[in-house]
Amino acid sequence: MKTFTKILIIALLGSSLLYSAAFEKVAKSRATQVMLSSEKPLSTGNNTINLEVGHENYKDSAMSVKVFMPAMPGMPYMESVSEATSLGNGKFTTNINLSMGGTWQVHIFLTPKTGKKVRAKTSINI
Repeated sequence: MKTFTKILIIALLGSSLLYSAAFEKVAKSRATQVMLSSEKPLSTGNNTINLEVGHENYKDSAMSVKVFMPAMPGMPYMESVSEATSLGNGKFTTNINLSMGGTWQVHIFLTPKTGKKVRAKTSINI
């Protein structure tokens, strides 16, 4: 009976992990929020990020993503900028390059067809 219980618990935990993203984070602004997610844990190098806009007014916006690490003693400023591809209904995907481990600042720029441009911000740790 104990073996059956262990197998059942392992199966339930394994199946729940299949339906979760390896990385999730929310970027916020005053006007909206953007959910960032990735199927794989973020690592140095190229990473595919999925983005979902939370507010209806910004679902048809153009989106660009800037990740950067400020200059520190002995290390220069680093930056990666990419245009996100719209998948429709407020969902986007993009590739970002994180050239080293550490804390990266993320700025997401939403440019709606009408209205004011919005910047949502967050940070990620590698």
